[in-house]
Amino acid sequence: MASLKELKGRINSVKSTQKITKAKQMVAAAKLRKAQAAAEDARPYAARLAEVMGSLASKITVSDNSPKLLAGTGSDKVHLLVVANSDKGLCGAFNSNIVKAALAKARDLQAQGKTVLFYLVGRKGRAVIRREHPSQIAHMFDTSDVRNPGYDEAERVADELVAMYEAGKFDVAHLFYSKFRSALLQEPTDQQIIPVPAPKAVAQTADAVTEYEPDEEEILAALLPRYLKTQLFGALLENAASEQGASMTAMDNATRNAGDLIKKLTIVYNRTRQAAITTELVEIIAGAEAL
Repeated sequence: MASLKELKGRINSVKSTQKITKAKQMVAAAKLRKAQAAAEDARPYAARLAEVMGSLASKITVSDNSPKLLAGTGSDKVHLLVVANSDKGLCGAFNSNIVKAALAKARDLQAQGKTVLFYLVGRKGRAVIRREHPSQIAHMFDTSDVRNPGYDEAERVADELVAMYEAGKFDVAHLFYSKFRSALLQEPTDQQIIPVPAPKAVAQTADAVTEYEPDEEEILAALLPRYLKTQLFGALLENAASEQGASMTAMDNATRNAGDLIKKLTIVYNRTRQAAITTELVEIIAGAEAL
């Protein structure tokens, strides 16, 4: 049985840990409000751009002469999985859930005879993917020197992906990130980003006539890279909000667990102390009787 000194030290240690997890929970809660607002503010722009894309795409016939980002390479042999993780831990299963979704997709594609490559964003999750697919890492994008990955990082990732695509290094790209639903729910998401899936056309009135200058295909070719950057930017914002929500929940659970452990250790400490006092009294009484 542990001594009173050991139990007291353990209680003090858990109390110190509880203070840290409580502080991290409060920090995550403060950051969550800002990250959630940024993610929600970006959604209307992405939705409106998708509507414009849908309107343009509905007016052209996709062919070999169409923009490559829309028409594709004509093959789906090589798939690139873009896995967006964070650079920090202490956020529960946030990163591991994204990695699990990507690895499950990789197994499914390989079972179909496809070649799978990985493009890794962020440090967390790299070790697991590199351990299972050491020779299939196409690129690792470092965000460790950026406090909050934003549009600049999304633009750089998009430019690199387009360059790889035009160089024939892959045929289809999928983006894996966590969509923010609430502080308690973050949904791992698999989204095809290259070739860009043709957005749904916007319903228009029968007498509506729209003329484009230059033509629809030329405008679409200019919008496709911007659309890709917007999707990546939105994913980074969703990830940021999801990370803070997961961190807040994880730290809250850790704080509660620490409190429960402190209660149990305190009970053991009090019982051990009472037993020690009782033993000491018995020894005193026995000594007195011997006199």
